[in-house]
Amino acid sequence: MQGIDGIFYLLILIASVIIHEVAHGLMADYYGDPTARMQGRLSLNPLRHIDWFGSVILPLMLILSGTGVVVGWAKPVPYNPANFRNKKLAIPMVAAAGILVNLGIALIFGLLIRFGLAADLAPVGFYQIASTIVLVNLILALFNAIPIPPLDGFRLIFSILPFRFASIERQFERYGIFLLIVFIFVGWRFVAPIAFWLYSTITGIAV
Repeated sequence: MQGIDGIFYLLILIASVIIHEVAHGLMADYYGDPTARMQGRLSLNPLRHIDWFGSVILPLMLILSGTGVVVGWAKPVPYNPANFRNKKLAIPMVAAAGILVNLGIALIFGLLIRFGLAADLAPVGFYQIASTIVLVNLILALFNAIPIPPLDGFRLIFSILPFRFASIERQFERYGIFLLIVFIFVGWRFVAPIAFWLYSTITGIAV
């Protein structure tokens, strides 16, 4: 992934991680916490969300290194669980919101590809854009579902587990960034096939 293709991928990645974070904020707002809204984080303005390492530097490093998989993140949207109505439901729903939105985007554009190809309704350029959107959002959804801090999968699991697991949660958080970096460069090879299988299943295009 080099040159124009890499820049194109990076732009879609940045847009997708921003939508991912806005989804967290909207879900928190729905359950009664206005923190993200009051801080202006429900906006799609990239300047309010870009984390220069997670949104730009790391993805560029992965593109240039030729790892075959490019992931990233935006600045986490703040929320205050003390404001939630029905905390038992709100906390896991806020944690899952970004993953669900990325899956939804992948499904919508994947089905457009599948039915567009069948009916020959769209130009070739549409498929290049839509295919990248599908793949990026599937990768983001799977990446964020991994139970490693500070990813959503970790927050989701520990929002469901009983409070007695809080000490284990804190121990994992101490080594979160290290575990995350190791996973990005080593462990992703075990997850990437799932992303490509989902891509083929949704779009009907073999990869």
